[in-house]
Amino acid sequence: MYVCGMTVYDLCHLGHARSMLAFDVVQRWFKASGYAVTYVRNITDIDDKIIRRASENGETIRSLTDRMIDALHVDADALGVDRPTHEPRAMDYVPQMLSIIGQLEGKGLAYRTADGDVNYAVRGFAGYGKLSGKSVDELRAGERVAVADSKQDPLDFVLWKAAKDSEPAEAKWGSTYGPGRPGWHIECSAMSCELLGQHFDIHGGGADLQFPHHENEIAQSEGAHGVPLANYWMHNGFVRVDNEKMSKSLHNFFTIREVLASYDAETVRFFIIRAHYRSALNYSDAHLDDARQALKRLYTALSLLPQVPDAPLDWSQPHSQRFKAAMDEDFGTPEAIAVLFDLAAELNRTKSASHAAELKALGGVLGLLQQSPSDFLKAGKGIAEEEIAQLIAERVEAKLGRDFARADAIRQQLLAQGVLLKDSPQGTQWERV
Repeated sequence: MYVCGMTVYDLCHLGHARSMLAFDVVQRWFKASGYAVTYVRNITDIDDKIIRRASENGETIRSLTDRMIDALHVDADALGVDRPTHEPRAMDYVPQMLSIIGQLEGKGLAYRTADGDVNYAVRGFAGYGKLSGKSVDELRAGERVAVADSKQDPLDFVLWKAAKDSEPAEAKWGSTYGPGRPGWHIECSAMSCELLGQHFDIHGGGADLQFPHHENEIAQSEGAHGVPLANYWMHNGFVRVDNEKMSKSLHNFFTIREVLASYDAETVRFFIIRAHYRSALNYSDAHLDDARQALKRLYTALSLLPQVPDAPLDWSQPHSQRFKAAMDEDFGTPEAIAVLFDLAAELNRTKSASHAAELKALGGVLGLLQQSPSDFLKAGKGIAEEEIAQLIAERVEAKLGRDFARADAIRQQLLAQGVLLKDSPQGTQWERV
């Protein structure tokens, strides 16, 4: 399985967490089903945004990307995301990219331009558009800009970018095409084919990558090698804020670290994976509060036993059978999590050690319910009531002074410590969660 990873010029936001967790669940389910999984998730560490951010910061590209990769690992580890089998960095695969470009040029699918770039000739590849379901003519009809002088067709895309004098030396590679660097799309073709072969099982990524990135990967890889790139293509849905996609370009994103400052990591994981990976996911504090309460119900059921035994899953058991059927149907986590709640209800009724073990084991398949129930349920109970009252009073003063940022910060501060505020005409009430 190959999944398009992050471009590391900034901290990861919740949209990145969605993709990491979606495919973490996929690889976990395959392993639970007895498959051997080779999972590749790449890192784009050379890109216009990276070059620009490094220049703004007054640091080298390598310094910036190393720092952001370390941050990515801290955030992913906090969310319980298993490390992929391979995590290739694009900079290390430039020779493989140049090899594919050479093959494409030899087949008439790539051409050099007067300004030193090398472009892919889209009309030379008969299957272009098959992933997005659009023909070349349909895609051309949607063009709103004039074709660049260096392009034979507006849909043609760059494989090799000629170096600019203003760019740092570390952003340039020598090649038969002259000094420059690879285009974004060719990076994934090179890394996936080098590590998994020219034909592999699953290619994944965010829904925004289907076109043009994945379409272009198909054109490059299949154009060069003459075999299908992947058997299945999987795309996770967006995280939305106020009905718009969460993204850095829209400035409406929340970093993973910002969210984890207010909510525990297992709650964030549960919030993301209880929605089907292909569906849009609406972000709000209310939805995260609800996720915390739902997860609390599962842990409360497990807390009925002094110690929950560890036991292997028995797929012949009715709840496990239903869980398996849900996950086998396009990784149906909403239905699988519904089974967990049914099992928790049964555990509440029977106090059965076997039901508790099954609930914990099924939760573990999704990366959930592995904490001590008492530890999870006690989380946030350390703050004294006097301190809660003081912070609520400060919040009231902040709201009266129209300092809503401070008021919201206090609310988040309390929630991070397990205290949920509820405003009403009668005043502010609180409860521990």
